[in-house]
Amino acid sequence: MSGAVLIQRIESSDRANGLYETYVASMAGIPGPLWSRTRFGAYLLEGSPGSRAEAWAVVEDGRVVAGYALGLPRYDNTHLATLFTLTVHPERQRRGLGTALLDHAAGRARAGGRDLLIGGATLVGGPGSAFAAARGCSVAVTQARSVLDLGAADWDGLARMMPESGGYLLERWTGPAGDDLLPALAAVLDGMNDAPRDAGVEPKRLPVGRIRATEERMRRDGEDCYSMLARRASDGAPAGITRIYLDAGRASRWGHQGDTTVLKEHRGHRLGLLLKLSNLFWLRESEPQVDRIVTWNATTNRHMLAINEAMGFEVLDEWYEWRLPL
Repeated sequence: MSGAVLIQRIESSDRANGLYETYVASMAGIPGPLWSRTRFGAYLLEGSPGSRAEAWAVVEDGRVVAGYALGLPRYDNTHLATLFTLTVHPERQRRGLGTALLDHAAGRARAGGRDLLIGGATLVGGPGSAFAAARGCSVAVTQARSVLDLGAADWDGLARMMPESGGYLLERWTGPAGDDLLPALAAVLDGMNDAPRDAGVEPKRLPVGRIRATEERMRRDGEDCYSMLARRASDGAPAGITRIYLDAGRASRWGHQGDTTVLKEHRGHRLGLLLKLSNLFWLRESEPQVDRIVTWNATTNRHMLAINEAMGFEVLDEWYEWRLPL
């Protein structure tokens, strides 16, 4: 209970589906792809790999009209909680539900021994950003969301941009990585710890077992993936990775450009561009129905933004990720 608002735990797929419908309604008018129902429900009920999850909703007349999900990291960053979504149906906005939910989330995070709440992405200039700022949140990271229209892309120009491999070999696969790939994947994904993040967020430890759990979740989340790994030819050392995620059922024509990183000792060889272009051409050949790729980058990540711009990505909008000390 928060004030006069009754907030109930989400423990069934029916309630998760109800919050998904509210999420879809709240995103009306905002361009770009939505989370799939399968992926949304999985994160609501299971959380992200490496976190304990709980989700809460406001139910009126048997209908979910608002809610949020909270992630409580188990292996690192155990001082913080992550807000996956906080959404209120447009018909129920400006009635105090958002404030009640944010207060409830903060209370649940404190009860879990956390002193920092992170997350809750909102469109810059939108009502969600005004709401967060008015309730004492501050901006943790600003993210640019960019889109590549594959139908309008200059494929001849992209082919001319392709760097030489320069002593590196490329290895590719679809779907979750097999056990033989997990050590290399764990090694290169450690490079994501160099990505811009809030000062209160610690680097993630990524042992093989944790990577295996993440890969196994891919199918349950309703996702497929095209991955391209770079190895140094002389000794096979993993050097970099890029991944594009798709809806497993191919219900969406969008692809999501996910992690792209090159380990420090392998930088300076244009491997990031080589990986992204190689994976993009492979995807185009294998998945002709995909017509747009969306990607998110911190606005301070000038290097990756420059690569995206050179490839033809155009910035669609910017989003704030928030922080709230507890």
